[in-house]
Amino acid sequence: MISIFGGFQNAQVYMSKRRLTEFKSLEANVFKSLFEVRTIEIITTVKAMQERSGQIRSQGKRIVFVPTMGFLHDGHLSLMREGKPYGDDLVASIFVNPTQFAPGEDLASYPRDVERDIELTQSAGVNAVFIPNTSDMYDKNYQTYVNVEQLSNHLCGISRPIFFRGVASIVIKLFNIVKPHVAVFGQKDYQQLVVIRQMVQDLDLDIEIVGAPTIRESDGLAMSSRNTYLTADQRISALTLYQSLKKAQEEIAKGEQDATRIIDTTKEFIQSRPDTEIDYISICDPDTLIEIKTIDKPVLMALAVKVGIARLIDNMILSP
Repeated sequence: MISIFGGFQNAQVYMSKRRLTEFKSLEANVFKSLFEVRTIEIITTVKAMQERSGQIRSQGKRIVFVPTMGFLHDGHLSLMREGKPYGDDLVASIFVNPTQFAPGEDLASYPRDVERDIELTQSAGVNAVFIPNTSDMYDKNYQTYVNVEQLSNHLCGISRPIFFRGVASIVIKLFNIVKPHVAVFGQKDYQQLVVIRQMVQDLDLDIEIVGAPTIRESDGLAMSSRNTYLTADQRISALTLYQSLKKAQEEIAKGEQDATRIIDTTKEFIQSRPDTEIDYISICDPDTLIEIKTIDKPVLMALAVKVGIARLIDNMILSP
């Protein structure tokens, strides 16, 4: 049973024992005994989180922050492990942000399992988890948003026009609440990473943004909470995203420079599998996300494909 308190002074210290066999996908070699006991603080209000962060900073400690929407997998945990060496206090957040979902998207059905998430953050060495209520993050009179204008208009921003406004707005709110020195984001969400970096630069935020490598399943599928939507057959179709990126790199290594030709080949390959609907395939500049026609320098190849009901994304930097 988990009981969660809002005030920092009464913040719950949550303790659990987990058998190694329940963490087969994690780095079990770090455990030296059959059981491991960890402590973690659960913070549920904005005020309590700000108070805690203020106290940590007053002690001269560096805060490292990993924002998530929960339903954690090893990709999320890799961000936490990546961030651990950057500071003294590791904080994760779990919040399904409504302002980045458009009507008809999967806000209501987005997978959630907070108790499991807490246990997984413990295994990654997180010191505190911030789990706010929507009403605390967005009151009835909320009306302020951040828009990173140019970078948000490419790739996912074309079919999801409000998405990056919602992302940028919640991230800057979380930065103001958690007060991190360092924040870690995954390169799987490449556009999100460059949008956040641009926002931090433009608004002169004193925060270091770290990009962590994409973590994949053993078959190459990029880890995503939405992978749970896939049937067994759809999972096979979903593998075409990563396979397409590898094929493109092979063609470029052989001397192919025509981006349009690679995109056309990729479309044909993905569409050969059932239950696939391509949102976009783009070969673009890694910094500006503007599409290019001739590949004569490192480029970003990014894809978004709907497989069944799951909208999946993947990307790779390709070099001639």
